[in-house]
Amino acid sequence: MTIAPEFTRRLLPLTLGLATLAAVVLLFVRDAAPRLFPARSHDFLAAFSLAAIAFAYLLHQLARRAALAELAKAILLAAAFLFWAANQLWPNLPEAGLFNDIAIGLFVLDVFLAIAGWPAAKASVFSESGESNTDRCDCRCGCANCG
Repeated sequence: MTIAPEFTRRLLPLTLGLATLAAVVLLFVRDAAPRLFPARSHDFLAAFSLAAIAFAYLLHQLARRAALAELAKAILLAAAFLFWAANQLWPNLPEAGLFNDIAIGLFVLDVFLAIAGWPAAKASVFSESGESNTDRCDCRCGCANCG
């Protein structure tokens, strides 16, 4: 039995995403019963969750072969999560406030770009297998694919 290439491309980001969800559950358990966890476990679990989901999202975008503009936006979002993770992991560093402010700036920029419509969404039709078929477009928007 062979595993479909599409599945294997998506397996790593999905696995990392599931590990991240598990870490978030542990974070909530730690919040409910802090005495069951070692000191600074909250900082580690919070930072791990933020960093892991950043990498999972980047891997997801690579697996789906996102366009360059989409990949650039994904890198921007991942950087925001990583700066936030650094702030969580090292709250006593003199740079912690700067890490937090950079994260805020990147999150705001990401949402602004979404509001502004960048990158522009491409119309596509999906085949029955779930693969994108950008050679043909049935949205009747007048784009080059629709005619």
